[in-house]
Amino acid sequence: MTLPFLERLPPHDVEAEEAVIAALLVDPEAISKVSSILKSPDFFREKNGWIYEAANELWERDESINQITIAHELDRRERLEEVGGQSYLGDIIRQLPTSVGVEFYAQIVKRDSTYRGLINAATGILQLAYEAPADLESVFSRSEELLQRLRGGENFRDFVHIGQILQAYLDEDAEAAERRELAAVEAGFSDLDHLLGGLKREDLVIVGARPSVGKSSFALGIARNAAINQGANVAFFSLEMSAEQLAVRLLAAESGVDSTRLRLGGQTELEERRIIRATGELAGANIWFDDSPTLTVAELRSKVRRLASSHGVDLVVVDYLQLMQSDTSWNGRENRVQEISYISRTLKGLARELNVPVIALAQLSRAIEQRHPRIPMLSDLRDSGSIEQDADVVIFLSREELYTSREQWMAEHPEMPETAYPQGVAQVIVAKHRNGPTGTVDLRFRQRLAKFEDWVLQGEDEDLPPEGIDQ
Repeated sequence: MTLPFLERLPPHDVEAEEAVIAALLVDPEAISKVSSILKSPDFFREKNGWIYEAANELWERDESINQITIAHELDRRERLEEVGGQSYLGDIIRQLPTSVGVEFYAQIVKRDSTYRGLINAATGILQLAYEAPADLESVFSRSEELLQRLRGGENFRDFVHIGQILQAYLDEDAEAAERRELAAVEAGFSDLDHLLGGLKREDLVIVGARPSVGKSSFALGIARNAAINQGANVAFFSLEMSAEQLAVRLLAAESGVDSTRLRLGGQTELEERRIIRATGELAGANIWFDDSPTLTVAELRSKVRRLASSHGVDLVVVDYLQLMQSDTSWNGRENRVQEISYISRTLKGLARELNVPVIALAQLSRAIEQRHPRIPMLSDLRDSGSIEQDADVVIFLSREELYTSREQWMAEHPEMPETAYPQGVAQVIVAKHRNGPTGTVDLRFRQRLAKFEDWVLQGEDEDLPPEGIDQ
């Protein structure tokens, strides 16, 4: 089937393009007014794009921009004759000898360029649909990526005066003000929230630990606390554990009945009542699990956007970062570092795009086990690349009891009573906090339930599990 509109030229406005070029030729300051709006590929007529590119190059070298210097730059690039020589530049100046309204003309050029990009994206989606691959989800993901890449390039933001920002703040309606109250999603651990001021929107939060320390349990606790205590909508991506396993962990932590007894049955009447009550509490929480074992950043972005448009999203959790894949193939150790860096940058971009905090769990290297004391450091982030740079907050989890038996600890601390052995003590170390203080807080870890709790708010030690029970 042939669609009549496909036979037409795509949207363009040559006069607006020439008005922009004329302004560059007669006004040395014009380039500063349009450089944040236009890129050379935005021009429909290729030779106008070449002229704009030459002007940008001169501006970056802090050289004068006029008919002579642009002609020289074009000649240096062997493009002067292709654009029509000095005569074409002179004709443009004679027809449009002013720079007034250059931003307006630039917006027209950018708008038409965006429309042409939409046409190209639609053509790509059309081709994907005709190919009809078996994996439908990958088609949706690729289609949304094409559109989002286009939207991401539509950068019309510029300086905003503080007066405008404050006026918008004062004029916002009640609903917007209510949503703003969730500016920080609370982790639900009082000392940690006091230190961080909550998990702030647009922040990328890295939670790092060695295996079996409790990264997943810690993240599940935050998801539960945000959803139940604040009514937050939480998207939880698990590449390692199934949604069923995560749900059972949450139910065990909420009910106080360990997951082994939940699976095997044989609960007492009291435990049954606690399980039913916990099930009702969790069922009303807005926690959405995705347990795709092979998740690319494009798929994650696509799924979060869909959830955001249908239900809203206040917090995103990824468990864990090193299991994710980028959208292209990378080979070798060096490129794996680049791939992880790309993933961390993408997660930070997602946090800003959707205005939500993103928590990404990360595996730490074995280097921590060769040190004494075994306190994690930023350098322990595996395949770190730009993880530390991209993260707004880096949190490490540490449990000394995993590395030191009671007997060893007593031998190393002969002046301390045996009751001081750090059983069930988890250190939460805020090693980086871009907009606030760093520090360490202690939480209680109930191993039997795989649950982190505020230390000062809990009961006596009889609630602690016996040693040797796995998470």
